[in-house]
Amino acid sequence: MKLSIIVPVLNESESLIELSREIIAACEQNNIPFEVIFVDDGSTDSSWVVISECSKLDSRISGIRFRRNFGKAAALTAGMRAADGDLVMMMDADLQDDPAEIPKFLSKLETGFDVVNGWKQRRLDPWHKVYPSKVFNWMIGKLTGLWLHDHNCGLKLFRREVTHEIRIYGELHRFIPVLAAARGFKVTELPVHHRERQFGHSKYGVKRFLRGFLDLLTVKFLTGYGQRPQHLLGGIGFCLFGLGSLGLAFLAAIWMLTNIGGMSFDPIGSRPLLAYSMASMLLGAQAVSLGFIAELLIAYTGRDVETYSVKERTAPRVDAIESTAASH
Repeated sequence: MKLSIIVPVLNESESLIELSREIIAACEQNNIPFEVIFVDDGSTDSSWVVISECSKLDSRISGIRFRRNFGKAAALTAGMRAADGDLVMMMDADLQDDPAEIPKFLSKLETGFDVVNGWKQRRLDPWHKVYPSKVFNWMIGKLTGLWLHDHNCGLKLFRREVTHEIRIYGELHRFIPVLAAARGFKVTELPVHHRERQFGHSKYGVKRFLRGFLDLLTVKFLTGYGQRPQHLLGGIGFCLFGLGSLGLAFLAAIWMLTNIGGMSFDPIGSRPLLAYSMASMLLGAQAVSLGFIAELLIAYTGRDVETYSVKERTAPRVDAIESTAASH
C-alpha cells in the first residue's frame, strides 16, 4: 500500500532538505512505497526553491505552491486531493516530528484502525504552550467524547477513504480524529518522539487558543447536530421561551393580586423582570425560527451530501449476474 506524506510548509526552508532525507531513509529501510507532497502555504523565504530542488533530485517528491498564505487546513486539503496513496500521513515541516515513527504508525493502523493520531508524550515545548494544550485536549474529550492526549499533534496517519468523507477548513485540521470518529471510523493514538525545534519559530500565538475554542464549538455542532440543527436551536429556543413565559406569568399573577385582590405590590412596569422576560421570549422565538431555517437549508442544499459512511460492500453473486445477462 502506497503512503502519501503531506507536509504543509510556511517559511521552513532550512529544515526541508533534512526532512526529505529522513523521510526517504525511513521509508526505504522499511520497504514502504511512498510519495512526499510539500505544500508551500505562501512562504516568503526560499522554501519553494528548496522544494523544487528536492523534487528534481527525487521523483517521489513533489510540491504545490499557494499564491498566498491560506492556512494549514487549506494546505492539507490540497495535498489530500493530489495524493494517490492508499494511506495518507500528515507531518509538520519543522523537524519536530520524527519520520522514524512512520513504520510504527503503519503497524498500528494494520491492527484494525482507520486513524492513528500522534501523542507527544514527552513534549519539548514551553510551559505556556503545554498546559493550555492539556486543558484544550480535555475540553475536546469532554465535548466530543473522543479522548486523546494530543489532538493537535501534527503527525497523523489515516486511510484514504477518511479524506473522502471529511471536510476541513479554517483551522479544523486539528479535529481530523474527531470528524473521522463522527463518521464511524476507528481512531487511536500512538506515543511519538517529539524533538526540539532547530530552525525558525512557532507559528502559533495566544490567538490560537481562542480560535481553537470557537472551532471546537463548531465541530461539536457539526458532529452532533449537523443534520438536525433544530434539536439544538429549538431546544435552546424552547428553554428561553419557557423562562420568559414563566416570568410573564409571575408578573400577571402580581397584577391580578394588585388589581383584583387589593394587595399592595410594586408596579409591574418598574420591575426588571418584565424586560428580561420579554427579551427571553423574543430570543427563544428567534432561536426556533433559526432552527427551521437551518433545517430548510439542509433539506434543499444538502441533498447530495451523504449522511452515512459505508465501510464495505459485498460483491454481487456470479450466478445472479449470469442469470440477469441471460434474461436479456
